[in-house]
Amino acid sequence: MKFFVDTHYVLWAAINSARMAPWARKLIANLNNEVLVSAATIYEISLKVRLGKLPEAVDFENDLVGNIEDRLGYTIVPLEPEVMMRAARFEAEHADPFDRMIAAHAIQYNLPLLSTDARLDAFGARRLKK
Repeated sequence: MKFFVDTHYVLWAAINSARMAPWARKLIANLNNEVLVSAATIYEISLKVRLGKLPEAVDFENDLVGNIEDRLGYTIVPLEPEVMMRAARFEAEHADPFDRMIAAHAIQYNLPLLSTDARLDAFGARRLKK
């Protein structure tokens, strides 16, 4: 199975958070699955670390791309112009630009998105949930 993960799942996997549900942990740990990360997640994590909002992720952010690709084994997907336009054109009121780009990425690639954020449903993203 191939799917995108929201930023919080990248962070939870990186710090081995107990907040991740067992079914989701099993899903992303399955080596037969391809876990995709929107490039928007890179920006979001780096920005929040710089602003002091993610003190638990400082070490992870020091080599963010390497940690996502090599340590976690996920694939980072660049933001194409079509994805950016889709994100900007969403009619939903949800204003978080990172959520908009991540949802747009999943929709553009016609793939589900692993996220606990029900607000992404307003964009039409297919969320993976138990």
